[in-house]
Amino acid sequence: MSEVRSDARADMEPAAAPHTHDAPAEEAASLARRWYVAIMMCLVYTLSISDRYSISTVLEPIRRQLHLSDANVAFLTGVSLALFYVFFGFPLSWLIDRYSRRNIIGGSLVAWSAFTTATGLARGYGQLLWARIGVGVGEAGGTPGASSILSDYFPAQRRPMALQLFALGAPIGAWVGSQIAGELAYRFGWRTMFLFLGIPGVIAGVLVFLTIREPRRGRLDAQSHADAPPFRETLRFLWSQRSAVHLMVAGGITALWGWGLMWWTPAFLMRSYSLNVGQAGAILGPVNLIGGSAAMLASTWLLSRPGFADPRRIVRWLGAYIGFATIVTAVIYSTSSLTLTRWLFWLYIPALYVYIGSSFGILNNLALPKMRAMYCAITLFIANVCNLIIAPQAVGFLSDWFAPHGAPTAMSLRLALLCLVPTGFWASWHFFRSARNLLDDERRARSIAA
Repeated sequence: MSEVRSDARADMEPAAAPHTHDAPAEEAASLARRWYVAIMMCLVYTLSISDRYSISTVLEPIRRQLHLSDANVAFLTGVSLALFYVFFGFPLSWLIDRYSRRNIIGGSLVAWSAFTTATGLARGYGQLLWARIGVGVGEAGGTPGASSILSDYFPAQRRPMALQLFALGAPIGAWVGSQIAGELAYRFGWRTMFLFLGIPGVIAGVLVFLTIREPRRGRLDAQSHADAPPFRETLRFLWSQRSAVHLMVAGGITALWGWGLMWWTPAFLMRSYSLNVGQAGAILGPVNLIGGSAAMLASTWLLSRPGFADPRRIVRWLGAYIGFATIVTAVIYSTSSLTLTRWLFWLYIPALYVYIGSSFGILNNLALPKMRAMYCAITLFIANVCNLIIAPQAVGFLSDWFAPHGAPTAMSLRLALLCLVPTGFWASWHFFRSARNLLDDERRARSIAA
């Protein structure tokens, strides 16, 4: 234990002769630096989520202005970004496991924020398509790098909590991308809205470059100093960790179900209840910010209790909550009462946040230190193929198919969303199944690392 502390201190502070009377000051500075990095990584995640939510918020105005079907607008706004986001995640994660994560995170943030600004400047289908592709390439380096760097600032027992706090960027970003973006789009138009969202990201990327130090990999873990393993070896080890496989699949299908539904929910509210983009954003924004943040903070507190020291309890709790929320979504997308829908959002939307940080934290404990970014990339690949490619496009195709005379309507979109609802039970099963080998797989990862 003393070796871990001394390694951490040596990595965080400039080389100097030891002074025992300075130890408390060094520990305090190290603690402050850790939480500064956590806040900055939360900001990175916030900006990433706000970009995706903002395009979802203005889905209906873009569709109307460009005279598109539901399937076409789904490809333009979601699939085009996701195709490059998910595939560039692997080479960027390979770089993250070998080179400066600070530089890759900062460069990625500057790049995707610049392309977010370009989205607002686009004047046609082709320009908008290329801007969204650029956003996808840039965002691919953000979350894997953030997850990896946080794992070298927080010890193993604190990683689920730290990554759950990092994941607060999701509800904050969803609030920005729904309520703030909706109000901006209503007042100034959807193009100007993207300018407001893109420029702050460039500034934040520069701050990452200037203010964050790159920690030594695995400095809080007992491990060898070998190079990061090849991709094939990482896949082989992952496949042997059955609990990790089930946890990744559970997260991916949760994203297919929950975030897939949310992608179309602003358009659903506008069509079904004759709302404008600002009104739809005002309904969803507070639920994401307050409900999502409260759920994540409450779950963070819960995960820190002695009763949840066993990670099997965490995944079983997640499975139960996702199963309950699936029943709630069946009511939301079948009722015609806006009042009931508003209230039920407070039960459904928080479920989209509680699994993110805790799942990443457990996965990091199932991976070897120099495999963590690749574990994160694989998890994101599965999740984003599900929620940015399969779900939006499938709902778009189904809505067009259900639509009379090929013109999308409120009813066609409602039926399409109800087809997606039952997948939440599938995700719940995988959470429960991951508990079976979880303790053995964690012990195995620790023993190999040592």
